[in-house]
Amino acid sequence: MKQELIDFLCKKSVNFSDEPSFKLVSGRLSRFYVNCKPTILHPRGMYLVGHLVMEAVKEAKLDGIGGLTFGADPVAMAAAFASELMGCPIKAFSIRKEPKDHGIIKWVEGDMQEGERVAVVDDVVTTGGSTIKAIERARSQGLEVAKAVILVDRQEGGLENVAKLVPDASAIVTRAELLEAWNKLNK
Repeated sequence: MKQELIDFLCKKSVNFSDEPSFKLVSGRLSRFYVNCKPTILHPRGMYLVGHLVMEAVKEAKLDGIGGLTFGADPVAMAAAFASELMGCPIKAFSIRKEPKDHGIIKWVEGDMQEGERVAVVDDVVTTGGSTIKAIERARSQGLEVAKAVILVDRQEGGLENVAKLVPDASAIVTRAELLEAWNKLNK
């Protein structure tokens, strides 16, 4: 499944240029850009992502899985759906970028209760800023963040930054794996 996901990402989500022309969330320009949405929101991509994320968290005994909207949302939903298919249901949740300003003011949306064990997920990590923000907000709502899973690690220090807050942090796919597959597919 992992190699199929890598190939799928290369076809649908990975972009390269000779000059740094892709602006990242950090503001830096890069020659390498990954937009995971076309992959994750495709039925086959969703299936692959859900199952691979569930494989990565299966030993963590989780109640929920989620992260900062919108990057983490399809990853979390795919994993939650796969968890039900696999007979070990895990709830999905979403963390707002801005707090809800009406009703019950909160960061986390979903059926999560204080004290529940969760994994924070994200689609791509560069510096780790978005994932770290999600971890901090989940903890501020009383969730126990036991694991962090990144779909694509750009291998620019982000996963290591996340691991400072959540030691059990891992990536499904790395930039190096995508580059290797990209080069094979585009010869």
